Amino acid sequence: MPKSALVTAGTAGIGLHTALGLAAAGFAVTVVGRNPERGAQALTRINAGSPRHPARFRRADLASLTEVRALAEQLAAEADNAPLGVLVNNVGAMFPQRRTLDGVEASFLVNHLSPYLLTELLLPTLTAAAPSRIVNVTSGATGLAKRVFDAAEPPGGYYGFHWYGRAKLANLAYTLDLAARLADTGVSVFAADPGGAATDMTDGTLDDPRIVSPGLRLLWPLVRRKFARSTSGSAALAARSSVTAATDEALTGRTGLLIGPDSRPVAPHRSATDPQVARAVRRLSELHAPLTVS
Repeated sequence: MPKSALVTAGTAGIGLHTALGLAAAGFAVTVVGRNPERGAQALTRINAGSPRHPARFRRADLASLTEVRALAEQLAAEADNAPLGVLVNNVGAMFPQRRTLDGVEASFLVNHLSPYLLTELLLPTLTAAAPSRIVNVTSGATGLAKRVFDAAEPPGGYYGFHWYGRAKLANLAYTLDLAARLADTGVSVFAADPGGAATDMTDGTLDDPRIVSPGLRLLWPLVRRKFARSTSGSAALAARSSVTAATDEALTGRTGLLIGPDSRPVAPHRSATDPQVARAVRRLSELHAPLTVS
């Protein structure tokens, strides 16, 4: 019986190239996205490589926790036919202006609460398929993030890049904490830093100086050039860290690692390893994305 791999936001960019790598590694790949037309295009591209198992598409808007719950229920029901061996939480979004989704600041919801909830709901399925792997895609933006997690949204003005980095920092802290929780279960947990690439998320967003704090706006020409360099790589290269984390046999039996853009383990930002941060993130996650709803 083939093992399956799930890639969220897998219809284009880094997610699609991750799906291509997993299909080439022999997994029965399912890609998740909002747009059925893009989903069909992704399947055509993946299946053109004559993978061992045809790819599938599942439509879900991962900016909705209700749809995340429905997706998890559907996937758990399908696991009898193809045990879920790999979950890649590739979804990510950066917002130039403040938005709320399900009553929560949008960046925190999409970049952390959504993958958190999907992962937690699929843990029984992943544990039943062990050895299995969870890969959460992170970002170098964690280094410029506010590190206070008293609330889903920190006080002060809204700066999209920093809020994105903060949400990714929350998810990285959760990833490392989850790895410790799942020790000896056969479920390995990794974070993957793609390094940067030109994607739908970065297209146009990083040209808006409002996404950074006022201090960095004074240096905007320099900051913009740095953004341009950091997103000049290809999505195929950026997907290597996720594919490595999901498939590399050298990682068998290991967990709690951050796989860097060069596909080797690197040290995470120290805030992500702070037990107080992990506890605060867990409290916010349980508050805003409870595993059961009445």
